[in-house]
This record gives sequence, structure tokens and C-alpha cells, in this order.
Amino acid sequence: MIGFTTLSNLATIRRYTSRRASSYDVEGKNADAWRLKPGECREILVTDRPGCIKHIWSTLGPEGPEYAYPRKIVIRMYWDGEETPSVEAPIGDFFGMGHGMLKDFVSAPLQMGPSGGRGMNCWFPMPFDSARITVTNECSVDLHLFFYIDYEEYDAPHGPEIARFHVQWRRENPTQGWLTTRLGPGHMEPWQTANLSDKDNYLILEASGEGHYVGCHLDIDCFQRQGNDWYGEGDDMIVIDGEPWPPRMHGTGTEDYFSMAYCPQTEYCAPYHGLILYSGNKDWPFKGKNSMYRYHIEDPVRFTKSIRVSIEHGHANKLSYDYSSTAYWYQVEPHGPFPKLLPVEERLPRPSEPGFPDNSVPIPPSI
Repeated sequence: MIGFTTLSNLATIRRYTSRRASSYDVEGKNADAWRLKPGECREILVTDRPGCIKHIWSTLGPEGPEYAYPRKIVIRMYWDGEETPSVEAPIGDFFGMGHGMLKDFVSAPLQMGPSGGRGMNCWFPMPFDSARITVTNECSVDLHLFFYIDYEEYDAPHGPEIARFHVQWRRENPTQGWLTTRLGPGHMEPWQTANLSDKDNYLILEASGEGHYVGCHLDIDCFQRQGNDWYGEGDDMIVIDGEPWPPRMHGTGTEDYFSMAYCPQTEYCAPYHGLILYSGNKDWPFKGKNSMYRYHIEDPVRFTKSIRVSIEHGHANKLSYDYSSTAYWYQVEPHGPFPKLLPVEERLPRPSEPGFPDNSVPIPPSI
């Protein structure tokens, strides 16, 4: 059965068989990448035996420069013979970084790096009684895909208490803000506007069933000046099991939910929270692309019927910016319907404005 290894129990012998699926050259040479044509979908793991994925590593790149290719490649995971995926996300976002970028960072469950984020790692455990994982190349050129999937194989199926891993990607570009004019310093009127509902918030996750939410990363591109140009002060709101307003979990601001404070402008990463992309400058501090994460590893959010995780885009949803997110959770199957994944042209990041860094065009060395 599934087991979780920590330093404290590393000496305990558990009953499982170690397995790996990888892209290695079965002819014993060094052609260790799978080559996917444009539009091609390949299965990278198929097994009908019970098990649990413990680690996924990948590095990849198109054949020649390709704009924002981590948003053009889609990973999907299907558990226990289901017809619709429990995991569906652009591959860069799946591994913890948005905006079509790769970038060095370290968190407990997800990491990229070194060498500009080229090595991507996921440590979320993923139990299954059977599993199928696919990667789809939606680039305009061939894709070279290297991967390891390290997993445990068990003699018996999982019990009903073992939930399945889920990932969902969303984007709203732009959010529908109501502040249409730029206000000067000291204008606090928009912050006095009341918001007593989550209906206009940016939606990070909506799921039905029983399980627990284990976090997200949020990727914001601030492309126009509104108010004081600060994307924060948007409260997080988590509505559990359709409870009446106010919800039991209501936050105090965007940076607060991501365990930061006071308009952070320093890139930082810790095991469970971080600001891994900051693009502003002294003239326009919050302009451009920003990425932050909060993973509920020690404090998963339990739900028994449904969950709705959202955040205001600016206080009372005043701001019109580009928001995207990737949510991670575990639940008992079956899961509810996912929103239809946006077509590739609607997943691409906004080009960065002159004078601000544009790291959304990673150009890999030849493979």
C-alpha cells in the first residue's frame, strides 16, 4: 500500500517494487529524447498495476527557437481508466512556473533548475490503481522530450481512503475590473468599495467531491497603470461545501495569502511559499510579470462536498490584468468537469513591454 517516506522513517522497509518509465534509448545509444511532431500526443506512462508516482523529472525543448513553448506543451494524467484527465495543464505551469517561462526556483513539491529552469521536478505523490500519462506537442516544430517517472508498484489496490492527485490550469486575460482611470497618490476611494461575494473574483479552483486542496501558483501580468499599480489587496476566499457567506476561510490580501507582506519586490522561494518572478522597476514597481506560490503541504484545506478557491483581482476586483493559475488538490473520484483547456494561441503570455524583462522566450541550446 501507499507509503510516505521521511527522514524519520527512512530505515523502515516497506513492501513495494521500484519502477521507472523513462525516455532512455532502448538500443543502448545516446538518443535519449523522444521526438514529438507538431500536434503529436505520446503516452509516457501506461500501467494497469496499482502504484504511486513519487517523482517526475523532465527537460524538453523545441527544435529551434519557439516562443513560450512551456505553454504550448500539455501534460495530462488519467487514473483508474477514467475518460477525462485528472491532471491537465501546460507543462511549464504543471511544474510550477507560469508565463510560458522556465526559471530556477525551489519549493518542496516543485522545482526548476539549474541552467535557467531547464530541469523540472515534481514530488507530489500520485497514487493509482492504473495510470496513463500523455504529453501533447502543440508547438509549430518538433519537440525533444526527456523524462523520468519514478513510481512504486503494489500487490493490492488502494483503499477508499486514498485520494487521487488533480491539477487544473486557468486563465482570465484580462480580468474584468471596474477601475478605468488612473488615480493619483492618496486616492483611497476604491479601497473603500465593499465586496461581500466571491462571484466576480478570479477563480483558481472549483471542484466537487471529497478531498483536500494543497495549493496553487498565481501568475499575474500587470500591463496598464490603474490606481497605485499594486496588484495586491485582493483577498483570497475559500468556500467549502457550499457554506453561506462569509466563508470560514477569508484572507486579507494577495501577498498575505502567499505568506508575504507589504508589496514584495524581492524574488524569494521557500518550501511552501515564494515570489519566484518579479519584473518591475523603480519607475513602475509592479509592472510586468509576477509569479507566486502557496502550497498547503502542512495545512491542506479539507472539503467533503465541494470547494471554490478564488482571489480578488485588486481590492473588490477593481483591476484588469492578465491572471493565470495552476491549482493542485487530491480528491476521491469521480471529479467534476474541468473547464475546456484554452487553445494554444490563447495560452500564450503577453509580450513584455519595452524596458521590462521578457523571460517568456526561452531558447534552448540544440539537443
